Amino acid sequence: MSTSPSSSAQQARQAIADRLREILRDSGMTARALARQAGWDETKCSRLVNGRTPPSDADIRTWCQICGVPDEIPDLIAASRSAGDAYVEWRRVQRSQKRMQEMRLTLYEETRLFRFYCCNVVPWPLQTPGYMRVLMTRFSEFHSAGTDIEAGVEARLARRRFLAGRNRRCAMLIEESVLRNRIAADDVMAEQLRHMLTAMGQANLSLGIIPMSAPRKQVVTETFSIYDEARVFIELVSAAVTITQPREIDLYVRYFAELAASAVYGDQARALILAAIEALE
Repeated sequence: MSTSPSSSAQQARQAIADRLREILRDSGMTARALARQAGWDETKCSRLVNGRTPPSDADIRTWCQICGVPDEIPDLIAASRSAGDAYVEWRRVQRSQKRMQEMRLTLYEETRLFRFYCCNVVPWPLQTPGYMRVLMTRFSEFHSAGTDIEAGVEARLARRRFLAGRNRRCAMLIEESVLRNRIAADDVMAEQLRHMLTAMGQANLSLGIIPMSAPRKQVVTETFSIYDEARVFIELVSAAVTITQPREIDLYVRYFAELAASAVYGDQARALILAAIEALE
């Protein structure tokens, strides 16, 4: 049975508690023995394994070190830090389009390698104002979200500054079908496609297009973006999902690499874009 999105944060915290209980059981220790070595009150162990008290980073380190599994520390700390933000329903942040565009500015500022895979729309670093305006308007209408569309467009355009500079790289993969999806009027789509041709000249930007006829290893399931090896974001119809566990991020990095192997670049990518423009005309 599927779980309710509204309970996802609590479920994430409970998953951490369950893992702490498993680690304790596998170590062969009792909660009393662990508490004694850690210098804790025994009731603290009970609160942690039952999910009543979220563990601090120090609690996780102490627990794993005493139980002899220090390799568990990075993943558990990452999961604990993101438990409350792992699943954010759009209704929690949809009152303002501008606010939605400014949710991750600190992360963008810190990121040096941006990776985007899109199977439905053009990724935001390549979007024209007209294309952005259409997407935000459709989102607003569907979710009854904020109507500050122009402020949202300006905020999204302002995010491009984080992609500038020689020490930053941006790798984007899109499906060929993205070029053909007529989610906007023909003149808006033509402008968007021409902008992609121009943007391909940027030295720190790589655009790969996966042809519909290309053989591939993986069946694509979702659009996602990767920020260094720190975060993966997935945007669903109802919510934004954040992944921070290193082993999960590694899966997406590997997935991105396999998708990239099916893509075409340079002149071959330009040919697909030009064909899409010709189809519009």
